[in-house]
Amino acid sequence: MAKIVSKRLNLWYGDFHALKDIDAGFEEKRITAIIGPSGCGKSTMLRVFNRMNDLIEGVRTKGTVLVDGADILGENADLVVLRKKVGMVFQRPNPFPLSVYENIVFGEKIHGERLKRDALDEVVEKSLRSVLLWDELKDALNRPALALSLEQKQRLCIARLIAVKPDVLLMDEPCSTLDPQATMRIEELMRELKNNYTIIIVTHNMQQAARVSEDTGFMLLGELIEFGKTEQIFTAPKDKRTEDYITGRYG
Repeated sequence: MAKIVSKRLNLWYGDFHALKDIDAGFEEKRITAIIGPSGCGKSTMLRVFNRMNDLIEGVRTKGTVLVDGADILGENADLVVLRKKVGMVFQRPNPFPLSVYENIVFGEKIHGERLKRDALDEVVEKSLRSVLLWDELKDALNRPALALSLEQKQRLCIARLIAVKPDVLLMDEPCSTLDPQATMRIEELMRELKNNYTIIIVTHNMQQAARVSEDTGFMLLGELIEFGKTEQIFTAPKDKRTEDYITGRYG
């Protein structure tokens, strides 16, 4: 079942046509990878799904994007509800300059949840356990988040999203600043998380896409050239441009 569906999605930055007639369906509780050369529209498409592009002056969007059947591009879309439902992990980990504990409960507070301390404690433990950080940090919850390692910071940012109970995790090059060992552990985490979340990952690393995703889309110059099962995209692509990119002829 498709969690997110885009139909004839177009986006412009001023006069620049960045996304061109994107039709795609992202299945629930699966990992979908979006690959393609730099500047092809991968991150732009990802940011459409929680309306992050709205923050950029001069952006114009046409088409339809459905999340659970509701059009999120409509004038009546509630962006607070949307961004709670569709969370985002960025290329560089961006923990707040607060303690580990306060990072996790931050979302609960800004969404108006008035939970008692015991309930907040439970949210913190559950969220950190979900990203396999509880055992490492349970005795350091008051430690500044900015003092953590890069991998711990990225896991903490994922835990901060999970605390507000999203349905979808958007990941924009989440391993690009990590070393190979940390990358491997984040990939293992993604496989665990897909049991409960729909995950869409943008990556320049084709080996990573092949390892972690079940579905893959290849983008080029703002177009979604090919979209299908990862194994098919990587072993028997239907479009020569996809084959050229995967075999390293360009990009």
